[in-house]
Amino acid sequence: MASSQLIILILAVFVATSSLVFASDPSPLQDFCVADPNCTVKVNGVVCKDPKAVTVEDFFFTGLDKAGNTSNAVGSKVTAANVAQIPGLNTLGISLARIDYAPWGINPPHTHPRASEILTVLEGTLLVGFVTSNTENRLFTKVLYKGDAFVFPVGLIHFQQNIGYGPAVALAALSSQNPGVITIANAVFGSNPDIPANILAKAFQVDVATITKIQSKF
Repeated sequence: MASSQLIILILAVFVATSSLVFASDPSPLQDFCVADPNCTVKVNGVVCKDPKAVTVEDFFFTGLDKAGNTSNAVGSKVTAANVAQIPGLNTLGISLARIDYAPWGINPPHTHPRASEILTVLEGTLLVGFVTSNTENRLFTKVLYKGDAFVFPVGLIHFQQNIGYGPAVALAALSSQNPGVITIANAVFGSNPDIPANILAKAFQVDVATITKIQSKF
């Protein structure tokens, strides 16, 4: 094989394997790496606790059977079960969340910068959807019933709405111990400090007074 062909082959393998490596959380190099929240050392992730100090409680969480309080402006409540609640999830690349919805409540448009999500409806009827990136901005949307599941690709804006007349419940599995969440309205209109109103007015093609009014709600 010519040297130039060999170089191209090596580069192709490197790109392919790199995409696999960086597509999710780092893989563990031991049986477990229980997060030590008290460690002051900062790393990309969480420092491992001394294995001799690990207990069964580090792998345990309770509370996903309990309904969240949906008495808020959007009518939903997310109960997370990620590495902050379950230290044993550290380096395992998975987490869960329970989402409760009041009638006609929403889980507003948001993204998970570090995780894809698969959502399963446990009770009720949900309208769900996600939007692809620029420039197509294509909307994929579907009505889900009890037992249905739907996938939200990593980083894409997505949402859910309870379109039933009773409460709804869903369980989401995410491909990161710490998927992160960026709620679009909160980030744009509730940043600290505020994004200048004239910038948002131009971006949304409205007047500054409208932007200021929206910002006051966040």
